Amino acid sequence: MELTQQVPDISAYLVADDAIDHEHPLVRDTAARLRSATTGAYSYAEAAYCLVRDTVPHSVDSGDTRVTWRASDVLATRNGICHAKAHALAALLRAEGIPAALCYQGLADDDGEPGVVHGLIALRLPGQNRWYRQDPRGNKPGVDAQFSLEEERLAWPVRPELGEVDYPTLYAAPHPAVLRGLRTSADRSELWRALPTAL
Repeated sequence: MELTQQVPDISAYLVADDAIDHEHPLVRDTAARLRSATTGAYSYAEAAYCLVRDTVPHSVDSGDTRVTWRASDVLATRNGICHAKAHALAALLRAEGIPAALCYQGLADDDGEPGVVHGLIALRLPGQNRWYRQDPRGNKPGVDAQFSLEEERLAWPVRPELGEVDYPTLYAAPHPAVLRGLRTSADRSELWRALPTAL
């Protein structure tokens, strides 16, 4: 699949906004700690990925009903669904000058019906001329996402026979339908009804 930038200018993928608030002190402090323990953009990106994947439980796995959507809140509460975790990882990458995009998959529920859209990120390291998708959702039995610039190691490869799709667009800001669902939901059960099942 060929990934396509929604915005041609790469600088759009370094911007801070309400959701990817990488100018927030907590995001900056977290990025500085990671930077001091790593050498170079690759090791920093991998460390940021592992921090979000492994230290911020996915709220479905943890049972946390709170809804977070702003990167700084995700890091502060150590809670979020895939979209919120993607915002946190994008913020940590952008804080260190690594372009990061938001991207999405259309996945099916266990019964084959369309599920809510799944969120992940793509990053572009210095000296590279392509984007690499990464999924910081969080691992559990049956899910083994890994940081990789070789073959993709996402939480869920799509199953076309079930109508699942990889959306090729790389968004500079969260998709409006996703962000609206996150911002307007009082709890996770309400969020499941508010998130889109397709883009």
